[in-house]
Amino acid sequence: MNNVEIDEGSGFCFGVTTAIRKAEEELAKGETLYCLGDIVHNGQECERLRKLGLITITHKEFAELKNAKVLLRAHGEPPETYETARRNHIEIIDATCPVVLRLQKRIKQEYDATPCGKDKQIVIFGKNGHAEVLGLVGQTEGKAVVIESIEEVSKLDFSKDIRLYSQTTKSLDEFRQIVAYIETHISPEATFEYFDTICRQVANRMPNIRKFAAEHDLIFFVCGHKSSNGKILFHECQTVNPNSHQIDGPEDIDKDLLKNARSIGICGATSTPKWLMEACKKEITQ
Repeated sequence: MNNVEIDEGSGFCFGVTTAIRKAEEELAKGETLYCLGDIVHNGQECERLRKLGLITITHKEFAELKNAKVLLRAHGEPPETYETARRNHIEIIDATCPVVLRLQKRIKQEYDATPCGKDKQIVIFGKNGHAEVLGLVGQTEGKAVVIESIEEVSKLDFSKDIRLYSQTTKSLDEFRQIVAYIETHISPEATFEYFDTICRQVANRMPNIRKFAAEHDLIFFVCGHKSSNGKILFHECQTVNPNSHQIDGPEDIDKDLLKNARSIGICGATSTPKWLMEACKKEITQ
């Protein structure tokens, strides 16, 4: 008989929990509710909410919408989204995560004080095209520089002042490496300031999930493939336990893997619902 444990620290973060609660509250009223983009990077949770009535739309569809109610997910949106809503008489249900909202405001204040130009670069460590990053870059009228990894830092102009921020779900270790690189390459005539804007709800999960993964023979990491933070956390699992496997849900469980595993751990990303991890456990133990 396999011993199967679900990681207590895995599951929705505060921002995602709040966004889904707001969606459920609005849907309970029986009115039409749209969501701008997937409410969470987990296909099975999106499907559950679709069955409750949530309609996911693209930014192009949003621009053509009028006199409607639209939920903004935890990732946040650039200023032009709010301007479109005002112009088209769209009621916004704003579920932007408070951590993301504070970061947006800090970047906007930095940009408004001295716009990006010949003397300063606002740099964001994050994934190009990610919903949160698009919202952050939007605070600078599209002028912020996005770097995805330590390998891309060399493309910065070290003769200019640099103000470094991070997408909230990035690796704290990578961020520190980037800070160290800039500190050793910045021109003596330029200034460098960095702001650790990584969400501790995410960062603190890394040591916890490493410990959890090391305690089991076999790990199933339940996560949608769009999840940025999921990629980071799954990598942490693989680092300490090579017998770690990423799955979307119970239907992806390879039963052959269970034969030689006495202890099985189930964990996931900040976008992974608890009910989905429970379904995976049930699939293993039934």
